[in-house]
Amino acid sequence: MILPVRAAAVGVITLALNGCATEGGTALPPGEGHLNGAIVVFAAASLTDSFTTIAGSFGEENPGVRVTLNFGGSTGLAAGILAGAPADLFAAASSETMRAVSDAGLAVEPTVFARNFLAIAVPEGNPAGITGLADFADPAKRIALCAPRVPCGAAAARVLDAAGINAVPDTLEEDVRAALTKVELGEVDAALVYRTDVLAADARVDGIELRQAAGAGNDYSITRLSDARNPRAAAAFATYVLGPKAQDLLGEAGFEID
Repeated sequence: MILPVRAAAVGVITLALNGCATEGGTALPPGEGHLNGAIVVFAAASLTDSFTTIAGSFGEENPGVRVTLNFGGSTGLAAGILAGAPADLFAAASSETMRAVSDAGLAVEPTVFARNFLAIAVPEGNPAGITGLADFADPAKRIALCAPRVPCGAAAARVLDAAGINAVPDTLEEDVRAALTKVELGEVDAALVYRTDVLAADARVDGIELRQAAGAGNDYSITRLSDARNPRAAAAFATYVLGPKAQDLLGEAGFEID
């Protein structure tokens, strides 16, 4: 089983960040003054745990900033941004999703900050005896996949197609955490999710690695949005995600980092 970390609920999280700035990893170069105000970060559901921790660390070093984290399926978040939803940053779970925002002229220098890989999640103890991708074509197994329009669903389609498997899912979920929840509750026998989500589920699920499967990886990128209401703090947060402290946190959560 993949080693666990604790999960957090998907949704909107507001961190009221107060306290004193600390040394090492501050988002602004010396002499540029303090950050203040509020920023809204739209981030893929699979970043829930990591970005909650990263935002807390960022806030300790930039106590004048209030960070609101809005988690969900990357495709839905991108659609919201394109429709004018108020956001300062976007962290997407696939290059394709980020491209939709870039093509609209709303992304300012999107940068890849991590990579994630699919894994098979099964309920603790694997009661259905799932052994690999072939089980996703067994109509007797209860299977959850992400909807094809979201990054985890697109990655699942690539993996299954490469393996020549015609999956018969019982449910298609709007984001990866929803698919994982089906496994945690025992409502399905298996789901294709990110390995970081298996980690985040603690002892509630077991994981089967698919790291070598063709198309199993997704690049995650972050961008400040061109119409950010607090562009200075937004740029600092994006820089922080690319810095050593945040990168270490992402690596501990199971993301692949450079």
